Amino acid sequence: MTKVTIYHNPRCSKSRQTLDLLRKRGNEPEIVAYLDNPPSVEELTKILKKLKKSPGDVIRKKEAREKGIDVAALDDRALIQAMAANPGIIERPIVLANGKAALGRPPEQVLDIL
Repeated sequence: MTKVTIYHNPRCSKSRQTLDLLRKRGNEPEIVAYLDNPPSVEELTKILKKLKKSPGDVIRKKEAREKGIDVAALDDRALIQAMAANPGIIERPIVLANGKAALGRPPEQVLDIL
């Protein structure tokens, strides 16, 4: 069986829906409570490469503003550092499987990597 990892926020409805979808498809993923255990700069860099997205594509803009982070003023490296230091600004959920990654918005998007 394929190893599946979900960067999960249990308070987020899309994250819960994605986790439920994975389980209904017979996958019991490794659950990373990323708010409690934030990914490092290195982990985020790898995840972004797998997602084929820039840091700005996976930042929750409202939450970043609330933290005083000016997304438009920062380069990619600084954005990744901000994400590692403030995991609440990371869009969720992110699912990793088969050497790929997908953002569960909508949840069905993760099916492409299983």
